[in-house]
Amino acid sequence: MRLQDDIKKISVPAGLIAAVCVVVVITHWPALSSKALSFDDQQYVTENILVRNPGWWSAQKFLTEVFEPSTVEGYYQPLAMISLMADYAMGGRPENPMVFHRTSLILHTVNTALIIILLYLLFGNMWAAAGMGLLFGVHPLTVEPIPWVGERKTLLAAFFSFLSLILYIHYSRKGDRKLYAGCLAAYFLALMSKPTSVPLPAVMLLMDYWPLRRLSVKTVLEKIPLFVLAGMFAVITYISQSRTAGADIPGQSGHKIADVPMIICHNTIFYLEKIVWPANLSSHYSYPKPLILSNPAILSGVIGTAILIPLLVISLRWTRAAATGWLIFFAAMLPTMQILKFSDVIAADKFVYLPATGLLMMGTSFLIWLGNKFNARVIGAVVLVLASAEIGATRQYLSHWKDTVPLYENMLSFASDSAPVNNSLGVGYGREGRWAEAIGAFKKAIEIDPVHYSAYYNLGWAYGELGRWEEAIEPYKAAIKLRPRYAKAYCNLGVAYGKLGRQAEEEEAYKKAIEITPYLPEAHFNLSAIYGSQGKYEQAAEELEKVVVAQSEDADAFYTLGYAYSMAGRLVKATDAYKRAVKLKPDYVDAHFSLGAAYALTGQKDLATEQYKILQRLDGVQAEKLFSLIGELGRRKSDTPTKQDLPK
Repeated sequence: MRLQDDIKKISVPAGLIAAVCVVVVITHWPALSSKALSFDDQQYVTENILVRNPGWWSAQKFLTEVFEPSTVEGYYQPLAMISLMADYAMGGRPENPMVFHRTSLILHTVNTALIIILLYLLFGNMWAAAGMGLLFGVHPLTVEPIPWVGERKTLLAAFFSFLSLILYIHYSRKGDRKLYAGCLAAYFLALMSKPTSVPLPAVMLLMDYWPLRRLSVKTVLEKIPLFVLAGMFAVITYISQSRTAGADIPGQSGHKIADVPMIICHNTIFYLEKIVWPANLSSHYSYPKPLILSNPAILSGVIGTAILIPLLVISLRWTRAAATGWLIFFAAMLPTMQILKFSDVIAADKFVYLPATGLLMMGTSFLIWLGNKFNARVIGAVVLVLASAEIGATRQYLSHWKDTVPLYENMLSFASDSAPVNNSLGVGYGREGRWAEAIGAFKKAIEIDPVHYSAYYNLGWAYGELGRWEEAIEPYKAAIKLRPRYAKAYCNLGVAYGKLGRQAEEEEAYKKAIEITPYLPEAHFNLSAIYGSQGKYEQAAEELEKVVVAQSEDADAFYTLGYAYSMAGRLVKATDAYKRAVKLKPDYVDAHFSLGAAYALTGQKDLATEQYKILQRLDGVQAEKLFSLIGELGRRKSDTPTKQDLPK
């Protein structure tokens, strides 16, 4: 009998969690077929050389580039980048992002389960916890981090944050130091995923006040290690963001000090409105213009906040739930409130993901109260009706994520005067080969914001794709003037110079790109080609050595390195490079021929003959050429090869 009771205790919560997770997966299933690339997906995947070359070398770079990440403009987020790199290794590609979306959907589903467990541990009511977990899991505001590849960081940071909070609740009741260590470790991993997890110790303190009701001097002191960790990552984030993306400070190049209260009031009401009525959702919410009190969007935020705060204070006469739940939401939201202007949007759906915890706690408490006052079935029906409405809105919003152009055309309907949206729409047009429309979009972005360096870069890219190399030079130069450490712009500028036969300027541009980003493969590869054309094969090989470090799975890079070694007379090194090329690509005809030739030139006739036999299966013409070379070298008295013998 006791065993049956124990099984029942486990089976009901497990069944509810499983049921909610199934609904969440079904709701978000269309995200798996999304082809859209959002704002920063280029630097997170498409153009990120470390993500595109999975391995320990790339992981080491992500982990050790603390204060100045080289491949992402922004803060230190190594676990998120390693997670994307792992998906790339499993076949995820910008043109086929399903693998990325699959991992993100799994993470969101697991996060929903963790939210239910967290709420159950806090309030002891599984039905109420499952109901609020369902409303979280299918809410339209949770759409964005799933099809937006670069937002893996949001899901991963939330996963570790929820885990940290669950371990903290267990620690608060059992006092086991191992649980505290686990809580601290999970918090560290959350910060390594995305630094918006910084306020978690403050969230724990608020939870001590309600619903844990254990706030004391001791509970404050026990969080010192957590606050120390938070302070360290706050400093790292500020430095890394400033060095790579140019974080602004109020009163300097960002907001005026007087703007900050208006922004906070606007965002407080804006987010609550989107949570209650999630309509007209977008990945880009522009700053209200002008940012003054007479602007209706700002005024409504100030008035709404002025009404909300007294109501929350008054609610303390009856319950701690409303005020504390809102404070948890606000504290967790604070890093993304744009007090420090780190983005060109005033708000974003993804910023609500983790802070929603406070509102979910408030909602769970309210559901339990309603359940005690009214019939529990009625409460369940209300939850199901709300969830059904959310599912419909979520599916409708997901339809905009089918492809890049529809996504940005939807954003443009809400923010036609946004430079970033016009610029990204241009990128979408370019990927579809609609170059005239792409150029128009880039020029519109520049017209709106003359210092939008990315639009200049993309305009140069569009001209280059059309073979209009002379016209491409000025936009690249403009991008570099606005962002002097723009390595990719230098590299593409070098390509434009090369196409116009301006080799000296081409070489200088590649060298500058490498100075900024020492392992930029395109720049090393192109510079090696220049050295090769000048007969400087040793220098060409040195550049190519740096390419294969960054592109350790690129057979072509190893083949080209082998050729440079051959021309430099370093046949042993050439042999190793060719062997690596054929290992990566077993049907690589040119590499097999060159490897066979290198063996023949170094007197290893048996090994050369093995390559001849392989070529007989792959390419009879190349096989006969290798056979002739082996025979000719065998007839010579001298074993010293000439330049004519080297494989081309």
